[in-house]
Amino acid sequence: MGKALIGAQLYTAREFCKTPADIARSCARVKAMGYDGVQVSGIGPIEPVELKKILDGEGLACAATHISLDRMEQETAKVIDEHRLWGCAYTAIGGFFPKEEWSLALWQGFVERYNALARKFQGSGLSLGYHNHSHELSPAGGVRPLDLLIERLDPSIWMEIDTYWIAHGGSDPAAAIDRVAGRIPCVHFKDMTITPKREQKMTEIGDGNLNWPRIIEACRRAGVIWYLVERDSGDLNPFDSLQRSLENMRGRLGL
Repeated sequence: MGKALIGAQLYTAREFCKTPADIARSCARVKAMGYDGVQVSGIGPIEPVELKKILDGEGLACAATHISLDRMEQETAKVIDEHRLWGCAYTAIGGFFPKEEWSLALWQGFVERYNALARKFQGSGLSLGYHNHSHELSPAGGVRPLDLLIERLDPSIWMEIDTYWIAHGGSDPAAAIDRVAGRIPCVHFKDMTITPKREQKMTEIGDGNLNWPRIIEACRRAGVIWYLVERDSGDLNPFDSLQRSLENMRGRLGL
């Protein structure tokens, strides 16, 4: 079995990716660590051609992106063209965060809206996905929104399971990955630890309490292509965090 493809979610280093020069420096640091690619998310404004030049210069793949739902809907053709330029086959929204009263009807409406968007991507070579947080595990009308998404979103829509947020919502990351087997080309790896005050915190892959052997086996069964490392917040600076996670993944976790 060859080495897995591991990418750095640039959202992790978003405070160091505000300008094109910042992005170039951050990508150089990520490449020097040994990452195969990046997920483009949370970075400052940059021309698509300039981003391509940076990634190509570092030998980094654009593994995936996160794009806002509004931009996906309003600038579909432009989004598709940008991803073709970058050689990127996977995009997703970072999640659906309702402002209205929590209800099953609200989530059913989102499913219809997102399925309509997916039809606009058909034949483009760009696959549309959904990234979860933990609120999708809070029941709406007796139904967990995550269950609704998995069951009712068009099968062409891939599911970017986030290990931390699944655990944060009280569920099992490995089981969630198994459930979307064949529909999860990219996974978000993020670990969880607990403080003496019983607070859940994000930490580096392999340094927390998630069952990584089970999660990794589930990923292999499910056909994961890209293992994307993300940490929204934590004690280490973002680059030390990315380095530590990669070392653990390549080392004792055997990826």
